[in-house]
Parts: sequence; structure tokens; C-alpha cells
Amino acid sequence: MKKEIRILGIDDMPFSFNDEKTGIVGVVMRGGIYLEGVLKSEVEIDGRDASDAIINMVKNSRHAGQLKIIMVDGIALGGFNVIDGEKIYNETNLPVITVTREKPNMEKIEDALKKHFDDWKERLEIINKGEMHEIKLGYTIYSKFFGIDEKKAKEIIKLATVRGAIPEPIRIAHLIATGIKKGESKGRC
Repeated sequence: MKKEIRILGIDDMPFSFNDEKTGIVGVVMRGGIYLEGVLKSEVEIDGRDASDAIINMVKNSRHAGQLKIIMVDGIALGGFNVIDGEKIYNETNLPVITVTREKPNMEKIEDALKKHFDDWKERLEIINKGEMHEIKLGYTIYSKFFGIDEKKAKEIIKLATVRGAIPEPIRIAHLIATGIKKGESKGRC
């Protein structure tokens, strides 16, 4: 695998549930070592537009032809604006990897969806797409992949992780998103 594979890492900005929308930041990196570009879009808080926002972010970027993979911090942006990795893969032809530090508690997620959304079944169906994988590379993370097999996904995650548990494209997207919104970056992805 090429060490400088171009990865688009995506995370959302901090938000309040009183906000209508929040920004999302994408960073284009070569592997986990060289930042090549920064992209910005927005999604509705608890909306249904996260997948389309990512698709448009890719398609409208001058980096589109060079990207090889999309990495997203978790399975949702802006609260429960769930991303459909399968849809994103089908429309961009780029594999999608979601990464989270904590194993999702599906019972709590389902309860929250039922409590807050009339369309909870559709959201849960999207969340349940793909298989959750436990990946141990010094630290344990949890990941889903779309359009790529487990072996290649693990190679890319390992390649993109410089220090700690979170791949650099997601970590850098988080730092930029937090810095833009709060004036200074802090905290963990």
C-alpha cells in the first residue's frame, strides 16, 4: 500500500442542540503525515443530510480525483445526523471507514432514537449497516468499513495513525473544527 495514500478525514464542529446547523471539516492528508487541504461544509443538527454533505464535499473538491478513502469520526455528525457509508461509497466510489474510541452501546442508541425521532427505524437501519470491528493497534478502536475489506481497512488505519488511537486525518479535522468554533482546539476526538 502506498504510504502517501490521500485520505479525507471528517469531523463535526462542537454544537448545541439549540443550533440549527453545525459545520463539518474535512482534511485531505497523504497518509497520516502531510496535510494537503482543508474542506468545510455544514449539516443540520439531528438532520438527515450528513451523507449528502460528505458526497458534495468530495465531488466539489479539487482533490476529488486524488482521494482514495474517506474516514469519519463515528457514524453520525451533528448529533444523530447519521451517515450512510454504503451510500457515500456508491456515490463517490471511495471506500468509507468510520472510527470511534468507544464501542457504541446499541441499546442506548436505539432508546435515544425512539425517544427523539419519528423516523427512528430508518436512522437505526442506517446505523446498523456494516459490521462493527474491534481494531487493536496499540489502542483499541471500533470501526465500520464500506467498499473495502477488513485487511485493507486495518492497513490504512495503521498507516494513518501516528500516535494514540485516532488516525491523523480525523484527529486533525477535529482540531481544526474545534479551533474554528471555540477559538482554540482542545479535547479528544
